[in-house]
Amino acid sequence: MEAPKTLQQAIVYFSDPQRAFEYAVKLRWPSGKVTCPRCGKDRHSFIKTRRIWFCYECQKQFTLKVGTIFEDSPLGLDKWMMAFWMIVNCKNGISSMEIHRALGITQKSAWFMLQRLRLAMQSGDFGKLTGHVEVDETFIGGKARFMHKSARKRRIAGTGGRDKTAVMGILERGGKVRTVVVPNRRKTALQTEVRKHVETGSALYTDFLLSYEGLASDYAHKVVDHAVEYVRGNVHTNGLENFWSLLKRGLKGTYVSVEPFHLFR
Repeated sequence: MEAPKTLQQAIVYFSDPQRAFEYAVKLRWPSGKVTCPRCGKDRHSFIKTRRIWFCYECQKQFTLKVGTIFEDSPLGLDKWMMAFWMIVNCKNGISSMEIHRALGITQKSAWFMLQRLRLAMQSGDFGKLTGHVEVDETFIGGKARFMHKSARKRRIAGTGGRDKTAVMGILERGGKVRTVVVPNRRKTALQTEVRKHVETGSALYTDFLLSYEGLASDYAHKVVDHAVEYVRGNVHTNGLENFWSLLKRGLKGTYVSVEPFHLFR
């Protein structure tokens, strides 16, 4: 059976513990060569009845979960794989309460699973973005009009983004998006992240924020002034604007409130 593409297929696919096990094995060892997580050797035997391996080099047994996000979890791989499928297919995010109701586990277990899955989904690729790259920033935080009068008075001390958390996004067109929580929108903070994540010589598109001035010496930097226009040929940041829209829709509708110290997730 092919990998599931719909929710109904995923339920049928991962309801079989053996199939969920085989799917997880392929995720962990995509080359097909199972190696010991302790010594890294591939000389071992497989005990089918217990689904464990015995390493001939270090003389120890190991399971699929050892050295992964599944380690020390009593939950079966069928539930892990189902939660994994749900988090990557739900466009607006998925809450621990929804996982709890869908899989029949406690909310604490669902929260634990989601935190580990988010950690595993963080990109391990440290290469720089190239080609046509969009850069933009936004503020994450509650809107005053949705707050109770007492909360508004306590939490809103200024206008604009003063009481919110600044987040910067870098999008490679046709590729990946990288986001980072930044202390502010000043030149030092933003340009440091651009030089860290974008290959020199790439085409760089930003808005008219003055903090991006000075990047033209290292990049083919072009600017779109949103006070005048949003698109000028290839010059726009609409890809990141769409990303921010999806992100904020998920925060507002699914997670409701996210503390600043959790935003990096």
